[in-house]
Amino acid sequence: MPATPAITPGTSGAPRQVNVILKDYVFVPGIVDLVPGETITLNVVNGGLDIHELVLGPAAVQQAWEDAEEPAANPPPGPTPDVSVPPGLEGLRVVVRSGETQTVTYSVPDDISEQLLLGCHISDHWERGMAGAVRLVGPGGVPLEQESPSPP
Repeated sequence: MPATPAITPGTSGAPRQVNVILKDYVFVPGIVDLVPGETITLNVVNGGLDIHELVLGPAAVQQAWEDAEEPAANPPPGPTPDVSVPPGLEGLRVVVRSGETQTVTYSVPDDISEQLLLGCHISDHWERGMAGAVRLVGPGGVPLEQESPSPP
């Protein structure tokens, strides 16, 4: 795997730009480097034909969204209407239509104790492998000690 370029962590006054492209059915990049405690401007670009979502959170958050979207077997394109997850399991969710970009500001928690993952739970996207991971790095881009960032 290529070395991570040096990272200057984002602050609330100057967030670091992070771009994630959603395709049919992958995240690019598949592993996103984040510095604990930094603030980022997350640009989520849908370069696929289907509507997609980016859910950022640990496995329990991913499972909550997967369970919430499951009742809509073969729904029309898009997220399940009025879908919600139990409090505390929301994570960050960004829904993006084909050809559009959604931008959000996100503060990476300081105390991440579980592997953060990326997932899309619309219809059967998760089952098709639309998953990614977060690698925690220090300000210089050096990976911090944690479990291997392999997507589910």
